[in-house]
Amino acid sequence: MTEHSTGRRTAVVTGAASERGIGRALAARLAGAGWHLGLLDIDPEVEKAAAEIGAAHGTEVVGAVADIADPASVDAAVTAFEERLPPVTGLVNSAGVSSPVPFCDMDLATWERVMRVNATGTFVVSRRIVPGMAERGHGRVVSIGSTAMQNGGGTYSKSAYAASKGAVEAFSRSLALEVAPSGVTVNVVAPATIDTDIMGGRITDDRKPAFLSQLPVGRLGTTRDVAALVEFLLGDDAGYITGATYNINGGLRIG
Repeated sequence: MTEHSTGRRTAVVTGAASERGIGRALAARLAGAGWHLGLLDIDPEVEKAAAEIGAAHGTEVVGAVADIADPASVDAAVTAFEERLPPVTGLVNSAGVSSPVPFCDMDLATWERVMRVNATGTFVVSRRIVPGMAERGHGRVVSIGSTAMQNGGGTYSKSAYAASKGAVEAFSRSLALEVAPSGVTVNVVAPATIDTDIMGGRITDDRKPAFLSQLPVGRLGTTRDVAALVEFLLGDDAGYITGATYNINGGLRIG
């Protein structure tokens, strides 16, 4: 076993406040596997979530309120993590916002908000954390993309969201090449039709048929499905995987 699998590993997860979100599910899964965690979110609920997850799993979990697209805010939060936790070996860029506004109805403010959170936020947090990983010679970065970036939009989200997630994928591939010699891997997980609030609220019984009709597997995806894949990509066994995009979409997109 390596040092990274013996209790001296820390992951930073963004977007971990929402009770029904991928970030929150992933945080609980990682804590259960012995990871220490730094949780970032603009929602103050992240501090309560961190306390609950840490108490439930017996690991050190620190929550910090931060705007992920603001370098000063991110720096303060990550500095607090570094003061209390082992060195960061994993980063999951999970925070994101969606937009159902069609292109012809969209204004610049909507476009810039979606791009700022999804694309700029991924850059800012990665810029603060990845250099330390590279300096230490080990790191795993996983960013949450979307099938929308491949299909040109989704059942709910439209062009701004697709463009922002496309930027995340392109950035991740470029970053993967730059930091691979330093022992850092960078990958993207691209979900589709996961029952979270980013789908415009709960996928209720009246909304469900429209989503299920597109899914060959015949069911909606869960945050647990996504968390399991991300956990693998953060682990030692994924060290030969970088610059990849993993589709987890129930067959919505093949290939």
